[in-house]
Amino acid sequence: MTAVSAPTREAFRPAMHYASKDTWLNDPNGLIFHDGTYHLYYQNNPFGNVWGNMSWGHATSTDLLDWTEQPVAIACDEVEDIFSGSIVHDAGNTSGFGTEYTSPLVAVYTSAYKGSSQHAGIQAQSLAFSTDGGYTWTKHDGNPVLNRNSPEFRDPKVFRYNSPNEAYWVMVAVEAQDHTVVLYRSHDLKTWDYLSSFGPANATGGVWECPDLFPLPLDGNEDQLKWVLTVNLNPGGPNSGSSGQYFVGHFDGVTFTSETTVTDGMQDPLRLSEYQWLDWGRDYYAAVSFNDAPDGRRLMIAWMNNWQYSSAIPTSPWRSPMSLVREVSLVTVNGQPRLSQVAVWEKEGSPTSTVAYEELDVDGILPLDGGAAVQLIDVRFVPGSAEEFGLIVRGNGAKGTRIGIRPGDGLIHVDRTASGNTAFHESFASMDTAPLQSEDGTYSLRIFVDHCSVEVFAQDGQVTLTELIFPAPDSVSVSAYATGGSATVPSLELTSLA
Repeated sequence: MTAVSAPTREAFRPAMHYASKDTWLNDPNGLIFHDGTYHLYYQNNPFGNVWGNMSWGHATSTDLLDWTEQPVAIACDEVEDIFSGSIVHDAGNTSGFGTEYTSPLVAVYTSAYKGSSQHAGIQAQSLAFSTDGGYTWTKHDGNPVLNRNSPEFRDPKVFRYNSPNEAYWVMVAVEAQDHTVVLYRSHDLKTWDYLSSFGPANATGGVWECPDLFPLPLDGNEDQLKWVLTVNLNPGGPNSGSSGQYFVGHFDGVTFTSETTVTDGMQDPLRLSEYQWLDWGRDYYAAVSFNDAPDGRRLMIAWMNNWQYSSAIPTSPWRSPMSLVREVSLVTVNGQPRLSQVAVWEKEGSPTSTVAYEELDVDGILPLDGGAAVQLIDVRFVPGSAEEFGLIVRGNGAKGTRIGIRPGDGLIHVDRTASGNTAFHESFASMDTAPLQSEDGTYSLRIFVDHCSVEVFAQDGQVTLTELIFPAPDSVSVSAYATGGSATVPSLELTSLA
C-alpha cells in the first residue's frame, strides 16, 4: 500500500461534487425539493471517516451544484442505527404530524436495531418528522411502523400515488438477501398494507438495496407513460463490485410488471452486458431520485464509491463524494425503452476558459493545450482506420486516465491502471467497459473531470461510466490518441471549471 501525505489526500477534495467536511458518507437518502431548496440527506458517520454510527447527514443547495453542509439531521442512538430511506412532503397532513399552520416533512427510514433493543437484529421501517422545513427532526413514538421481523428489510422509497379512485402513499423497499422488491401502501404513513413483490430478476450477484420507482414518458410522449424500477446491488456489477440496474415496465398502483427483464431468478454471468445498468463504471451506487423536483424533472444522485475499496480510498479527513446530479429521461434505443442521463450543469456566471479544436487528425498520441484538474470536455470522434481512439485525461505524458473507444468491438472503456495512486487497494486498478455504438458514424462524449473523478456521458447519456481516480495534483494534461491507425476529431472543447 502506498502512503500518501495528508496534504495530497486533501488535494483530492472535489470541486464539483459534494463531500462532507471531515466525515464518512455513503448512500444518498431523503432527497427532496422543498420551499425552493434541494435537500440531500445521506448515510453518515458523524464521528469518523469510516463506515459506522450510521446517521443521516444533511446538505442543502438551490442549484444542485453548490452544497452547504448542515448539522446531522437524524442521529443514531443506543437503540438503532439510521439506515437509508426517503422523505415526503405530507401536504395534506395525513400523518397528523403537522400543525394548524405547517404541513410536515416525513422521513421514512430503516431502523437497524442494536442489541439493546427489543427488536435486536431486526431491520424495520420507522418515521421521523420535521415542521421547520427539514432541519430538525423528531422520531415517531410509535416506531417501527412496518416490521417483517427480517434482518434484511430496508431502504424504503416512498411517493404519493394518485389512482383514478383514490390517492395513497406507496413504499418500495427490499428484502436484500432475497433479491426482492416489496411494495406497500398507506393512507397515513403509519399503517402499511402489503401490495406485491418483484424479483429476483436480472442481476442478483449481490444483495439488492436502495430501490426507486417512478414514471417517465417515453420519448417525451405523455401518452406513453412507463414506470422505471431501479435496484442497486452489491456486489455483482458489470465491471465488478457494487452497481445499479433498472427495469422498465408498468405499475398499476399495486404491481410492477417489467417488460425489460432478461433473466428471471438468478443472474446469468454470461448475460451481464444485456442487463440495463444505471452506470457501467465502478463508482456509482445507491442511486435514488428527488421527490417533488420542480417542472416534473426526474433528478438522481448516487454515492461515488465502491464497496470493494470504499474505506481505503486515499482521502482525508473526508471520505467519499457524491456524483453529479443527473436528469434522467426515457428514450427508445433499437426499439427498446432505455434511460438517458444528462448531468445537471446549469451554473450561470461561472468563470471558465475554453480551448476549442476542429478537424483534428489523430494517429498516435496528440498532446493538447487546455488541460486542467477540473474541467468539462465535449468531444466528437469519427473512426478511421484506428482500432482504438479516445482521450487521456488528468495525464502526465503517456500516463493518465484513458477513455477509449474500440469501434470494432462495440465498446467504450475507462482505463485507470495508470491514473495515479492505484496501489491503496488490490481491486482499484481497472479497465472498465460498456457497450457503445456509433450514431451516424460518430461518437459523442461529454466528460466531467474533477480532482478525484471522471464521469463520462456517451451518445447523449445513453451510456455512462463513473470512476474515481487519484492522480498527482500536477497531472493535468489532456491528449487525444489513436492506436492501430488514425481517427478524426471534428470538434473538441476543453473548458476549465476551477
